[in-house]
Amino acid sequence: MQKVLHIDPAKCTGCLSCEMACSYENYGVFATAKSRIKVFDFHHTGRKVPYTCTQCDEAWCLHACPVEAITVDKTTGAKVVNETTCVGCKVCTIACPFGTINYVQETGKVQKCDLCGGEPACAEACPTGAITFIDANWTGLSRMQQWADKLGNQPVAA
Repeated sequence: MQKVLHIDPAKCTGCLSCEMACSYENYGVFATAKSRIKVFDFHHTGRKVPYTCTQCDEAWCLHACPVEAITVDKTTGAKVVNETTCVGCKVCTIACPFGTINYVQETGKVQKCDLCGGEPACAEACPTGAITFIDANWTGLSRMQQWADKLGNQPVAA
């Protein structure tokens, strides 16, 4: 069963624990600028929303890469950047409709969430449960059910 990050913005307090955990997991330093997950701050509403790579099924970044530096991890299903192969052309950053692939000036390569090999540090560090790592099938069903309920999902009289 594949798992995905599930983000519930209503639970986010903007503590940045996810960003700190990500940067430490991937670079060994607490530096939000190096994080592969970001917390967007909607100043006018006071809302904080974590966002990162959604590991799209279509994976436009993967298909756009001219040197095939982005591959699918067979264990986690994550689309992973191979830094050895990456030439830093940034085509994947243009192809990503969500803007979750970032160019790293120091390395001349790109970075994106790789689900930490199946144990996402951001989800483990989140104190409010705004970021969880759950079965992929559950998220789709849950979203469909929520929309159906909003639309008046009532049994039809026969």
